[in-house]
Amino acid sequence: MKKYDLSQIMTRAWQLYRKGVAAFAECLHRAWMAAKAAPINAQRIEESRQDFGVTEEVHTWSDWRKLGFEVVHGSRCLFQCPLIHASKGDGQTYKASFFGVSQVQPLAQQ
Repeated sequence: MKKYDLSQIMTRAWQLYRKGVAAFAECLHRAWMAAKAAPINAQRIEESRQDFGVTEEVHTWSDWRKLGFEVVHGSRCLFQCPLIHASKGDGQTYKASFFGVSQVQPLAQQ
C-alpha cells in the first residue's frame, strides 16, 4: 500500500532546491512535511466548510488564480481556517481565507 506519492515529493523537493530556498536536504524535509500536512489540511478545510454551511466549491485566492480565475474585487471570504504551512519547514499554522465559485470570474485575457 502506497501512502505517499514519492515521485511528487521528490519533484517538489527539486523545485524548492532549484529556487534556491535551502540545501537539498532541507528542501526534501519540507517536501515531506507538505505531503504529511496535506490530508490534515484537507480535513480542516472540509470541517470548516461544514461548520459554516458552505456547499459550493471553494479555494484560496492563489488557488483560484492558478485555476485561471480571479476573485471579484470587494468580495469577502466565506470562511477562514488554520492550515499547516509546511513549505517553510517549521510546521507553523496560518489562517487561510476561502472564496466560493460564486465570487470569482475568469481572468481577463491580455
